[in-house]
Amino acid sequence: MTKKQVSTDDLIAVILKGIDEVKGEDIQLLDLREIENTVCDYFVICSGNSNTQVNAISGSIQKTVSKEIKDKPWHIEGQTNSEWILMDYVHVVVHVFQKHVREFYDLESLWGDAKITEIKTV
Repeated sequence: MTKKQVSTDDLIAVILKGIDEVKGEDIQLLDLREIENTVCDYFVICSGNSNTQVNAISGSIQKTVSKEIKDKPWHIEGQTNSEWILMDYVHVVVHVFQKHVREFYDLESLWGDAKITEIKTV
């Protein structure tokens, strides 16, 4: 039995659900498909207010993705200090930042050619 192929859109939807469940803030989706030589198709970027919340967001994403689509990140970095956790799902890379770290690195400007969609949460 082979694993059902999950679409990138489905993966993004489940990632967003995981972020929303622990009140991740300022969520943006960067579409990198039109940019040459990128490492993935999409970035999902969000913020937490503390290292505890950043850790909780990362954990919620992993749990939700694992439960709903039986997938796990290929690679995770930054869990030791939880200022910036990067979760690599191959086609989608999730960046969970503490606010001050996000402002410092300003990925949205760095990837200014990307199509950016602001994700509204309730």
